[in-house]
Amino acid sequence: MTKRILITGVQGQLGQELQQTLTSLGEVIGVGRESMDLSHPSSIRQVISQVQPHFIVNAAAYTAVDKAESEVELAYAINAIAPEILAQEAQRLGATLLHASTDYVFDGQKNTPYLEEDSTNPLSIYGKSKLAGEENIKQACQSYIILRTAWVYGTYGKSNFVKTMLRLGKEREEIRVVSDQVGSPTWARDIAGAITDLLVNIDKPDEPIAETYHFTNSGVASWYDFAIAIFEEAKHLGIPLKVKQVIPITTAEYPTPAIRPAYSVLSGKKISTVLGTYPAYWRDSLRQMLKQLYSQ
Repeated sequence: MTKRILITGVQGQLGQELQQTLTSLGEVIGVGRESMDLSHPSSIRQVISQVQPHFIVNAAAYTAVDKAESEVELAYAINAIAPEILAQEAQRLGATLLHASTDYVFDGQKNTPYLEEDSTNPLSIYGKSKLAGEENIKQACQSYIILRTAWVYGTYGKSNFVKTMLRLGKEREEIRVVSDQVGSPTWARDIAGAITDLLVNIDKPDEPIAETYHFTNSGVASWYDFAIAIFEEAKHLGIPLKVKQVIPITTAEYPTPAIRPAYSVLSGKKISTVLGTYPAYWRDSLRQMLKQLYSQ
């Protein structure tokens, strides 16, 4: 029997990658905001009733971290209530829900990579709403995978750190970038590959699975390190840039409405053991993404 896989957020940077990688598992049905409005529970239930999926992959989220501080209700509707509805529908159908979550569920007080079982303590409305989504899923659904990731960028989607830096690099000679927040830049294509491998690796797909995993590209960088790497790789590819100097600054010098964790490196040990492979190094993936971006 052909498995039906429903992907939410199909127009986003992760959703578009998943549309390609998940075809190996069965029939892929992708929905965006126009056909499934995650802020309206009835819209979610209607689409799932029509599709009757075996897997639901929730790649949609409210990701405007700073804007969430003033749009609390909407952030919770999409990041907390919608996942609960998805989980309830998965439970009703006997389906498995895979939900993409975030490093921002942690407070950044550690100085070693966060494990799946570490205590959560989100600092922002975005992080709190995403954590609420995780907890709601666990309460509503027996068969789920929560996949936390971080610092996501991709070829697709309207905006991400790589695309922003490239735009600024063409406009300005000097760019200031925060250097005291540390994480693991992660290519959306690699996340999509990990999600696909996880679903393939479910030993007995007809039995419930209840797991949380961390997945990022390997290695660690600050936003400043990331920006430097973007410009170095772009110049190597012959992309014309105006930027001459990248200046490291502190978080205090760049105040934002939302507080971000200073350290949000996620341990990939658990998922690497399950999949038998280790994630690609972040700079190698960045290089591949830029090649793809400029070959289109």
